[in-house]
Amino acid sequence: MRSKKVVIFSIVVALVVIWLGYIFWLAYQPKAERFQGQIEAQQYLISSKVPGRIDQVLVKKGDQIEPGQKIFTLLSPEIEAKLAQAKAAQGAAGAMAEQAEKGARNQEIAAAKDQWNQAKAAENLMEKTYQRVQNLYNDGVVAEQKRDEAYTQWQASKYTERAAYQMYQMALEGARDETKRAAQQQEKQAAGAVAEVEAYAADTQIESWHAGEVSDILLHSGELAPQGFPVVTIVDMKDAWAIFHVREDKLQQFKQGTKLKVRIPALGDQSYHFVVSHVAVMGDFATWRTTDANQGFDMRTFEVEARPVKPIEGLRVGMSVLFDSVAP
Repeated sequence: MRSKKVVIFSIVVALVVIWLGYIFWLAYQPKAERFQGQIEAQQYLISSKVPGRIDQVLVKKGDQIEPGQKIFTLLSPEIEAKLAQAKAAQGAAGAMAEQAEKGARNQEIAAAKDQWNQAKAAENLMEKTYQRVQNLYNDGVVAEQKRDEAYTQWQASKYTERAAYQMYQMALEGARDETKRAAQQQEKQAAGAVAEVEAYAADTQIESWHAGEVSDILLHSGELAPQGFPVVTIVDMKDAWAIFHVREDKLQQFKQGTKLKVRIPALGDQSYHFVVSHVAVMGDFATWRTTDANQGFDMRTFEVEARPVKPIEGLRVGMSVLFDSVAP
């Protein structure tokens, strides 16, 4: 009986020794380190290229947006006035181009022809006058001076007739090719100005280029929206990732392409798999400095981005993400 008690006691002591040894072994094992990050997602700022007063905001927070959906509208009387000016300038340029293409009016052509006929008649008269004076000069009736004056008047009338003829031909031919091309280019320039203002006018009806959820509305109906100022913010949770801030001596666990098994407390105890997609150093303000320069060195902090392997239902911006590193 006594030997039985000794055996039992020995077994109990052995178990206690083993348990204490296991406890001491666990105490000296490296501890797993926990890294905490948070969820971020792609944001889009919906704004207008032109300033104006908000007419209507057609969405509210939490709405799901599709590409091409109208988000808000602007009132801009200035653009309407500029559009009217541009269209008037286009009409004037078109009329000038049409005038250059058609050439002179029939009345202008007829007037130029009459001027030519008048000059031609005057030239014929001066030629006959010169011939008469020349005959009288040959007979010794008039002086040489009179003959020269008649000849000069005849030559001058010939030049006048030629000038009138060229003016008539110009009226028939219309504008020069260079003038026509210049008028056509001015018409195109005016059309371009109209298209530009119409594009600005179209930008008073703002549509979304992206899908996502409305996360914030910064301006409301009646408020002035400066050029490029965001009116509505959209977040796309399908393009979400986790961000960790990691000291560089721990960075070996976060190489690009490394898979991380993480927990998201807001979604329960289930684990999710993320993949490290980007690693970048943070600014000097995020540097951790050692207390003893002889025992260590300045540590830089790196920003690590990790994206979920599969879409996660219920994921929201700002949720905490926990990663427990495996002890070496």
